Amino acid sequence: MDVKERTFQKQPTIFLNKKSQAVKTRERAERYTRNVGLGFKTPKDAVEGTYIDKKCPFTGNVSIRGRILTGVVIKNKMTRTIVIRRDYLHYVRKYNRFEKRHKNISAHCSPCFSDDTLITMVF
Repeated sequence: MDVKERTFQKQPTIFLNKKSQAVKTRERAERYTRNVGLGFKTPKDAVEGTYIDKKCPFTGNVSIRGRILTGVVIKNKMTRTIVIRRDYLHYVRKYNRFEKRHKNISAHCSPCFSDDTLITMVF
């Protein structure tokens, strides 16, 4: 597990100090995951992974709301943050033509999306 945080990481919905009667071998740890809806499937890494991310929509406390924006991932150098480029056309009435414009948007990227997936992924 590649942990960069100094504090103890745990999911707030999972209680870790259970006192069980039977001593069992270490099974798969309990993990909170959910179906976010809107046609998004929960990634395999979110269900089977060991990362802790409170801003992840699959394992954390964040809901997907508002618009679903699309764009191309151009940078992923920040920790758990990516930069998405959105291209669009702006109409100029004087010349009766469109001009190309773009916006760069920073977005949180959960660790359940691997780096290989990010390069080809379009949000």
